[in-house]
Amino acid sequence: MSIDQQFLFFFSALGAFNGVLLALYFFFLKPKAQSNYFLAAMLLMLSVRIFKSVIFYFDNELAKIYLQLGLSAFFFVGPFLYLFIRSKYSPLQQKQRQWLSWQIHLAILFVFITSIGIIYPYQSNPEVWSLLLKVISYQWLFYILLSAYILRYEFLRLRHNKEKFTENDIWLLSIFFGNVFIWLAHFTAAYTSYIVGALSFSFVFYLSFLAVIFHRRKMAALKSIKYVDKKIIVSEAEELITKLKQLMTNEMLYTNANLTMPQVAKKMSISTQRLSQLLNDNIATSFSNFVNEYRILKAQTLLLQEKKLKMDDIAEQCGFNSNSTFYTAFKKYTGTTPAKYRDTATPDL
Repeated sequence: MSIDQQFLFFFSALGAFNGVLLALYFFFLKPKAQSNYFLAAMLLMLSVRIFKSVIFYFDNELAKIYLQLGLSAFFFVGPFLYLFIRSKYSPLQQKQRQWLSWQIHLAILFVFITSIGIIYPYQSNPEVWSLLLKVISYQWLFYILLSAYILRYEFLRLRHNKEKFTENDIWLLSIFFGNVFIWLAHFTAAYTSYIVGALSFSFVFYLSFLAVIFHRRKMAALKSIKYVDKKIIVSEAEELITKLKQLMTNEMLYTNANLTMPQVAKKMSISTQRLSQLLNDNIATSFSNFVNEYRILKAQTLLLQEKKLKMDDIAEQCGFNSNSTFYTAFKKYTGTTPAKYRDTATPDL
């Protein structure tokens, strides 16, 4: 292998290697979140596919079972992208009233690709898998379009630039557009080079991280000068705090798991920056902590009054997007778990 090929191998495989490490990081990241599991799975599927492509590019004698494994993993990239983005906006629950839960969704795909692999193994049916590769490309595109539909309001914000993007927004859009870029690289590989798909993953991998890091540093720099000479006077602050608390109490905004600061600010007829300033300077808390206080109070009431109500139902009714975030927040504010609180507390407390 020449020096040029060694460099090509290194950079094309580097993204996949780091993708595996990042997948493990998100899988074990605490507090645990459903979206992190989907993101970890998507990164792992992409990494398996990329590793296969890199090795096959430099070794055409690679056993066909590895080619089959790589394409099978490729089959799940689109679905996990869609489930990741969808779960970032609302938790995906498995309930009887849902005709197609995410578990069933994945099970159907798993049975399909496994059956193809058993009935038509790559070793003896390469033409079937050649056709399947085209199917997978269009299937991935289908899930990209579904994801784009979920992100349609983010695209409008991006287009009109009316609101500042959070680090989470930047990360979410980076993952989406990264998928689009990698899909294009794979889809056009027949006109460029087989290894382009692997190189595109490495490129997108580091570009996404640079985007998040740049945004984080930019926000940190702005934060230091954010509210200079713009303090809210005491009388106005008291009026806004009263209005904010009334919104939380009367309209129970906190029960919305996807509640954002811009949404609350709009209801108060003030800017997002003004609300952030009010929370930081006049209430000495963050938006998430302020909202979680109301969610925990609601949870405490339900735990005492609704003894038969399951924990996941309580978490959902209080506005938490997963059981793990509910448990973490509850223990942070009360010093105990929901179950222990229900067992030890009484309605008279």
